[in-house]
Amino acid sequence: MLVHSRSARWAVWALFAVIVLPLFLLPLGVIVTASVSTNWSGVLPSGPTPDNFTDLARGTTLDSLRVSVVTAVTASVSALVLGTWSALTAHALRHRGRAVVDALFMLPVAVPTVVLGLALLVAFSSPPLLLNGTQAIVFVAHTVLVTAFAHQSVSAALDRLDPIYAQVAASLGARPARVLFQVRLPLLLPSLSAAAGLCFALSMGELSATMMLYPPNWMPLPVQIYASTDRGALFSGAAAAIVLMATTLLVLLVLSRVRTRAAHR
Repeated sequence: MLVHSRSARWAVWALFAVIVLPLFLLPLGVIVTASVSTNWSGVLPSGPTPDNFTDLARGTTLDSLRVSVVTAVTASVSALVLGTWSALTAHALRHRGRAVVDALFMLPVAVPTVVLGLALLVAFSSPPLLLNGTQAIVFVAHTVLVTAFAHQSVSAALDRLDPIYAQVAASLGARPARVLFQVRLPLLLPSLSAAAGLCFALSMGELSATMMLYPPNWMPLPVQIYASTDRGALFSGAAAAIVLMATTLLVLLVLSRVRTRAAHR
């Protein structure tokens, strides 16, 4: 720690506990407790039971989880390709052109997701691009929402990347495509895996735009969680939320291992 005094360190830890415990850990603890409870008789849920998770296995939760994972993977891969391409393009431009490209790809972050969902709904509700009522419009919405984060992650990595490696490869006669795929992209792999994890996590938890766009046969898990809690099924909704969180964390752990191995290389 940067704080060397013992009293100052205790003060920092106390401040950390005051901020983190009630704002982050306590709500998560309540959700975990509610997922294995049957009633809410006091400050915390009570009546321990595994039936909430058993009921999820017999219902549509697993199908909704599959929909969320497929949507998140599709959006993450698409966003990673688009974000990497846009970051490489912007990096090759002059300052003004780069600022314009960065602004264009960061625009979805500045716009509320509900507005973005409405814009996509209006834009793709008539031919020649009639996507309304299909799962494709959900893929498009999630891709648009997370591409900005892939673009920013790769752009930051390119700023830190030493250009000498690409210059040496080019001086030895390597063509631009070979320099890109055999030199620059392998060096960017840790940042690419980090961007993929961020995009996946954001897509798994996206709700606002999805609520406006999803068709009845393509309901992601966050929508089902919202529907469960809205009709008063808090404990089954909490169990579904735990399933969503565990799946997201598992994928992030796998991507973290990939990033660590790529960094060691």
